[in-house]
Amino acid sequence: MTTTTLDTQWTDSKRYLWLISPMLPVLGLLILASYYFTGIGIFLWGGPALVYGIIPLLDRIVGTDANNPPESMVAQLESDSYYRYIVYAYIPSQFLVTIWGVYIVVTGHLAAWEYIGAVMSVGAINGIAINTGHELSHKRDGVGRWMAKVTLAPVAYGHFYTEHVRGHHKNVATPDDPASSKMGETFWAFLPRTMIGSVISAWKIEGERLARLGKGVWSLDNDNLQAWAMTVVFFGALTVWLGWAALPFLLLQAFYGAALLEVINYIEHYGLLRQKGPDGRFVRCMPEHSWNSNHIVTNLFLYQLQRHSDHHAHPTRSFQALRHFEESPQLPSGYASMLIPAYIPALWFRQMDPLVAKHYKGDLSKANILPSKREKILSSALNRARLENPAHDAPIPTGAPAHVQTDGHARFQCSDCGYIYDESKGCPQEGFPAGTLWTKIPDNWPCPDCAVREKVDFVALKD
Repeated sequence: MTTTTLDTQWTDSKRYLWLISPMLPVLGLLILASYYFTGIGIFLWGGPALVYGIIPLLDRIVGTDANNPPESMVAQLESDSYYRYIVYAYIPSQFLVTIWGVYIVVTGHLAAWEYIGAVMSVGAINGIAINTGHELSHKRDGVGRWMAKVTLAPVAYGHFYTEHVRGHHKNVATPDDPASSKMGETFWAFLPRTMIGSVISAWKIEGERLARLGKGVWSLDNDNLQAWAMTVVFFGALTVWLGWAALPFLLLQAFYGAALLEVINYIEHYGLLRQKGPDGRFVRCMPEHSWNSNHIVTNLFLYQLQRHSDHHAHPTRSFQALRHFEESPQLPSGYASMLIPAYIPALWFRQMDPLVAKHYKGDLSKANILPSKREKILSSALNRARLENPAHDAPIPTGAPAHVQTDGHARFQCSDCGYIYDESKGCPQEGFPAGTLWTKIPDNWPCPDCAVREKVDFVALKD
């Protein structure tokens, strides 16, 4: 890690620059206003111009920043409500962009090329809003998590709330994860796999949780149904107001917005694989299992999502406290600059496959490879070195064995985020009522807050 100042001297030099993120939907409003008051159709392409042109250009001009907050400042940063309000501030303008955008499309008699621009501009704002929902879905309070579902409503991707936290974070960089792309897999093959797979995963996760509660999967307590219902109500209200012409636009912008999220997912873990340890479990997610970037501008727009290794190591850590790791694999440029290459398979493979090979020191047998391409890739020039690169895995902390006998009052703490399972209180939202003994918890049950540690990783707390 990199820290350049003494703890007592450190201040967040980007404190007010973080306001750039909630300014993004305000820019969306300006794009719509420019068209509405001038009738010049090219303004409706302002969203794609920003995402694919302006932000990548600014990344190149402004450069990178690898500075980290000192560990002693993390608690103070986490408790500063200013950063939470920055995340919330995105949401009102996001909804205004969606409402005004669909109104312009339905009433404005747009040409086809103008319509497509409007779809992409509104979809870009809602697609990037998924990152706002992402930040809020990792909060431990009910308000933050509820607002995550609200943020996901305009992009019709409410199942992300469930699958990302309790699915992706548990299975990241393994063949089991629909949101981790494989070496040799094109984005266009990845897109349907991850979109369909994430819905199936979210439905399965909630079904298991509700079964523990003695409820059916169609219960109103199903987080997926709650989030999807918000979309139905929002889209339904706009359709009632503006007519059926509103619905195709809303669905198209939602699809584009979701695809924008998924191309980021495609980039974040491409070809990276957690190895299996002697116990048959995948090793813990380490800095080496995520592609990172310290390009300042994209990090300001995306709440430092590009410091992805630390996010997976500590999912409940807020964006302002995320750190750069020297050992984490680095992308050649920021996420925004990697979007166009990701869309073009030949360009993507030419740029990224050598980086995957370099990361694994020429031994691509350790990479996450698309099965249909495995033989071809392993016989390619990229795999000639085959140098030794053993996987690194932190030891499972000692404490309570998974099947220790208890008296109904024992407590066990997650070794990552600090969540405490108290037998006397249980975890009702996960289907474990008060009094549920530790031995009754499945060994593969993930921490309900961070999902990156399982029961066997918890440590016993002494009274």
